[in-house]
Amino acid sequence: MKTITSVHNEQLKLLAKLIQSAKYRREHHATVLEGTHLLDAYLNANLLPKQVFIPTQQFHKTETQNILRRLPEHHITLVEQGALEKISQLINGEEIMTWVNLPDSGSLKTAGDCIVLENVQDSGNIGTILRSAAAAGVSEIVLGKGCADVWSPKVLRSGMGAHFLLNVHERVDLAAWREQYQGRVLATALSESKHFSLYDKDLDLREATAWVFGNEGAGVSPELLAKASASVKIPMVGATESLNVAMAATVCLFEQMRQRLSGD
Repeated sequence: MKTITSVHNEQLKLLAKLIQSAKYRREHHATVLEGTHLLDAYLNANLLPKQVFIPTQQFHKTETQNILRRLPEHHITLVEQGALEKISQLINGEEIMTWVNLPDSGSLKTAGDCIVLENVQDSGNIGTILRSAAAAGVSEIVLGKGCADVWSPKVLRSGMGAHFLLNVHERVDLAAWREQYQGRVLATALSESKHFSLYDKDLDLREATAWVFGNEGAGVSPELLAKASASVKIPMVGATESLNVAMAATVCLFEQMRQRLSGD
């Protein structure tokens, strides 16, 4: 089994760049998974990593050995103590790191359920939306050019493995997407134009739908909102005016799932 003893190793330098730079991730079509949980989720999706880097002090742990049994030996590299900690974004940097290729999501679909994110910039919000999408059975994710990098370590940690269950399309021209998408488009908004309450009996969520969720502060842009089939408002009691975008997406997706499961 290969062993790295120096932080100046070329492969560790590559890992550091992949962790730090969205541009580098795009150029090399790769990213880094930090920690055992994400690697486990990756393997559960029947994907094979390029290389797994294991701190020597983690090697004999039961959790690590269970992972190693699922990997060919030539995909495993041991790293001497302290080297990975210098490049990790985790508080406990002495964790397994996995170098993986970005999956090919294929061409954008012109119909069917999907989630569209416009200028959503918080990593935690994007990761949570991906988790909710996976849980609600919506596999197509479309991110506009203004969104945070969906393959950054922060979004990956927040998504907790949901990335590997979804088809993720990033840096999409949303105006062009809307011209090609043939199904119903619902945008969350506070406006009254073409407006439904989420729980309105006339809002049938059993049909295929593209949900559009916008920027944390500004919401969906007027341009994209104007191209939606309708806008949807989540009713709230009290003085609260709006929900966090990740919470709003979760509420909408699970109301959709409730209708489909119950037939209402």
